Amino acid sequence: MATLLRKIGLIRLHDRDTEDPKHHQGSLKGTKGSQKNNANKHCQTANETNILSTPEIKARKLDQHGKDKPTGKDKQGKDAKEKQQTGGGGGSKATSASSIAPLAPHRQHCTQVRTRRLMKELQEIRRLGDNFITVELVEDNLYDWNVKLHQVDKDSALWQDMKETCTEFILLNVTFPDNFPFSPPFMRVLTPRLENGYVLDGGAICMELLTPRGWSSAYTVEAVMRQFAASLVKGQGRICRKAGKSKKAFSRKEAEATFKSLVKTHEKYGWVSPPVSDG
Repeated sequence: MATLLRKIGLIRLHDRDTEDPKHHQGSLKGTKGSQKNNANKHCQTANETNILSTPEIKARKLDQHGKDKPTGKDKQGKDAKEKQQTGGGGGSKATSASSIAPLAPHRQHCTQVRTRRLMKELQEIRRLGDNFITVELVEDNLYDWNVKLHQVDKDSALWQDMKETCTEFILLNVTFPDNFPFSPPFMRVLTPRLENGYVLDGGAICMELLTPRGWSSAYTVEAVMRQFAASLVKGQGRICRKAGKSKKAFSRKEAEATFKSLVKTHEKYGWVSPPVSDG
């Protein structure tokens, strides 16, 4: 019995031990210990990650990165593919070139139209039997003509001047723009030096049909020259015989500036029709 009571007492004592706060503190210490062990493990893991910053691990990283990087041959192959896709490189340049490309056929077409028209006109002028005008190409340039006007009204003072000064012809220069016959040619007098007759400074010619407003693609060079011969007579053109002034040659630069100025003037104030008495 005593033995049994002792056992019971031991059991109770054991229960008291388990209920003792010290025992709880011990258990808390055990918990803290386990947390400490876990913390140590985490630190070890952290240390392992920190170890990756050592030179050996860095070398391993670089080796791995080098394996992921394409080799020189692979890069060349990739560049070749990109060039094929972009049409030989320079994508933006290729795009800009493609946007400009449509202009070339239009320009080529204009050149063909101008060439055919001038070749046809040359043939027609050479077939003229009245020797009204003759044409010479300036340095074999089809778009730059020297035109000799051999005849004007034989009842005019200008014709008498030509006879008295032994002037066989009035020489003009005619240049044709890229979009001829849809734009007028530029025409100016070279020799002799004329006064009046709608011939201005530099040899510029004041004629409405030579301006964009008055021009028509149906006009031929022969028709323009006939109109010019008529305007010389209507404007009472004469050969300049004044000493010094008669020897001064016309210049293209002066003619272009004068023509540009007179076009602006006539566009602003209009073109004056000649009197009915002038025909």
